[in-house]
Formats: sequence, C-alpha cells, structure tokens
Amino acid sequence: MTGIIDFHTHAFPDTLADRAMKSLEHGANTKAVLDGRLSSLIASMDRSDVDKSVVCSIATKPSQFEPILQWSSEIRSKRIIPLLSIHPADSDCAEKVKITKGEGFKGIKLHPFYQEFDIDEGRMFHMYELLCKENLLVAMHTGYDIAFPRIRKADPAKILKVSEQFPELKLVTTHLGSWEQWQEVDTILAGKPVYMELSFSLEYLHSDPIRNILLKHPKEYLLFGTDSPWTDQAATLDLFLGLELGEGIESAVLRENAARLLNSIK
Repeated sequence: MTGIIDFHTHAFPDTLADRAMKSLEHGANTKAVLDGRLSSLIASMDRSDVDKSVVCSIATKPSQFEPILQWSSEIRSKRIIPLLSIHPADSDCAEKVKITKGEGFKGIKLHPFYQEFDIDEGRMFHMYELLCKENLLVAMHTGYDIAFPRIRKADPAKILKVSEQFPELKLVTTHLGSWEQWQEVDTILAGKPVYMELSFSLEYLHSDPIRNILLKHPKEYLLFGTDSPWTDQAATLDLFLGLELGEGIESAVLRENAARLLNSIK
C-alpha cells in the first residue's frame, strides 16, 4: 500500500545522533533499529512505502524549544512533518504555542516522563487551552515508558479525564492508547473519541487483544505509527497488515485518518 503516514518517528541532527542514541539505548536497555539520523529514516521510508513521517522531538528543558524549532524548520518537507516540543515548565508557554502556530507547524510532542508531569495535572490545563485555541495537535506519550519505573503519569483514566475536560483538544495518544496498560485501554478508552496511534505495541501484544481494541475503537481515531528508530517501519507494517482488519480499516489507519487530522490544522 502506498501513501502511508507514520505518525510517530524520531530523528536527531547528525551532530547529536550518535550521542543521543547511545544515551537513549543505555537508558532503555534496548537496541534501536536505526541510528537516529534523518537520512536513515528517509531510507527506511523508501523501503517501507511510507510516504510521510511525523518526526517528534522532546524538549527536556525549556531552553531546547529554540534549537528544536530551528532544526525542525530545516528538515520539514512534503515527506517530513516535524512536531515541536514545549517544556511544561516554560514560563513563556503561551508565546511558544503562538510561534508553533505562526511558523506553520501542526503541533507539539509532550512526554510525561522526560518532561516530568502527569497529564491531568492542573498546571497542564493552560497548555491544553492554548493548543485548543490555536487548533494545534499534541502527540502525547501515554502509558508506561520502557526507560523509567512503572509510574502512572499517563494512564487511560487520566487520558479520559483530559479528553472529557478538553473535547476540542487534538490529543494523539501513543502506543495503542497506553504502553503496557492495554487491558485498561480495552476497558476505559476503546470506543471513545480519542486518537490512538499503534507504535511499539504490535511487537508486544498477541494479535487477539490488539484486534479487540482496534475493532472496538472508532476507526477514524486510529493512526499508524512505528516509533522508528526503535522499531523497523517495514516490520511494523507487516504486523499491522497481518491482523487482517480489512481494506476499509487498513486504509483509514495507514493514511486517511492522519491526512485528515493533519489537514485540519491550518
């Protein structure tokens, strides 16, 4: 299938890639598939029939907004769609959101573990309000994280609370709703109008619970993602197609939903 949109990838500037990937691999005690360079991601896309990749950066401190903005401006193209990142502790959050919108980016990436917040904290609500006002999306790491202790920072109950309090928020939950909290995803989130992308989940679950969640969930709220460089885009695509969900769901997940969501942000 052509025209696939991978809604969750990562890459780093060439000058940082080696150091960043070594540190991340050590922290996660896992080996990445790619080396973290954008050129490697594009080569993987070419091998996997992936037309576009959403590249997610994470600001681990407020001062990283500007370098992420600069690099993201340099790499964006018809095939590469970068998301910026704003640290929740940034005292100038409102201005950063305006810059994100003004520079034509589709939204931001937030990570509760690397940025030290719970998604339903009151201090996060102002950022959600700003994102709603500017019609920007937020790709949110949800569930546990392989590199951190099992702390409930972004579990399905918290996701549902945020979604219900901010129904206009274009919230994309990663890793099939919540990484390694999939039983709760099935009982709490499945069937609700909450975007879920599939990265780093197909490799960890048997097909039956995955199919159960995907078939229970509104198909227009499902997105394909791989978390490259941590997984192989072609292998993740094969796992997804192996679920045999039918052409209607497959085309919605692999292309149509992501295109509609991205195009809704002007």
